Order: sequence, then C-alpha cells, then structure tokens
Amino acid sequence: MKIASAAFACSSGKLSQIPDDGLPEFAFIGRSNVGKSSLINMLTENGSLAKVSATPGKTKLINHFLINGRWYLVDLPGYGYAKASKSDRREFGKLITDYVTKAKKLWFLFVLVDSRHAPMRIDLDFMRMLGREGVPFGIVFTKCDKLSAGQADANIALYEKKLLEEWEELPPVFRTSSVKRAGRDAVLDFIGECLEGAVRS
Repeated sequence: MKIASAAFACSSGKLSQIPDDGLPEFAFIGRSNVGKSSLINMLTENGSLAKVSATPGKTKLINHFLINGRWYLVDLPGYGYAKASKSDRREFGKLITDYVTKAKKLWFLFVLVDSRHAPMRIDLDFMRMLGREGVPFGIVFTKCDKLSAGQADANIALYEKKLLEEWEELPPVFRTSSVKRAGRDAVLDFIGECLEGAVRS
C-alpha cells in the first residue's frame, strides 16, 4: 500500500473525544521508548509526523493521523514507564484500556516490542489482556538493526516459544528497523489487505 497523504487529525484525552466519522483505525502501542514514534514516521515517510523524544513516556494522549483520507493511524501512549507518577500510570492505563477494549473502529492493534530484549512480563501481560478481550493484534519487533540477524532470530524465537506456552497460535509478526526502513512494506501491505478485504466483503 502506498501512502499519498498523512496528516495529524487530533489528540484525545478520553475515548469520547476520538473521531466518530466511521473510518477504520489501526493503532500502535508499546512500552515507553520502544521506538514507536520513529516507526510511525518511517511508515508515513514523514520525519516529523509523530514527535520523537529522548524522554520516555512523552506521549500522553491518543493521537490520530489521517492516512490517504481513508483510515487513521493511531499513536497510543506507551505503557509501563516507571518514572511516571502513580496517578499518571493509572490514567494512562485507563486511557489505553478504554481505547483498545471499547473503540468501535479499531480494526487492528500493532504491539511494539524491542527485539533486543528477552520476553518481558509487562508485554506478555498486555497481550494476555488483548486475548481475553478479543482484540485483534500483531507483534512488531523494533530496532532489528541493533543486533545481528542471528541474534534477532534467537530473540524472536524465544518470544514465540514463550507465547506458545499459552496461545494455540501466534499472532502476525513483523520485523522492523526505522533506521534501515525495514519492515515498512510488510506492515503497510498488511493494513492494505485488511482494508481491501473489507471492501470485497
């Protein structure tokens, strides 16, 4: 899928504020500092669309970007930022949970995971919640340029083994590098197939 236009639409602090125009939404989420903003900018080929910050936990609102006038790319707040206050963590948790479980036009959720790390409990717990709620999601392994292909294979295989301890089958998996622009076509083609499938049906 080609992206011809990408524009900021709105920021929302509660579910009632998100767009209600019927357009499908594809959302991106992950632990703070997982490389979400860089990935969004890489996907849209717009280096300043999502704000990239050296400070984890900077995104506190739900940000909608209108793509090709046809669908929304949704940038969700990062979860699990240890230095956020307890009240902030509660609010972020409620905002995230409300969105992923109640947003009527959420078609698919991309959960970003840092490929350099072994499976982390917070990510596994979040995916477990998605499974309980029936939220369709896939895993995007980020920063794959930071380690060798063999190391990436080993880390991802470890993650998949851990998931298969509880899941009958794995969700879609994508490997990306914002620096090397790797995985862009795979993610966008997946979104395109979702949209085209809806048109055919």
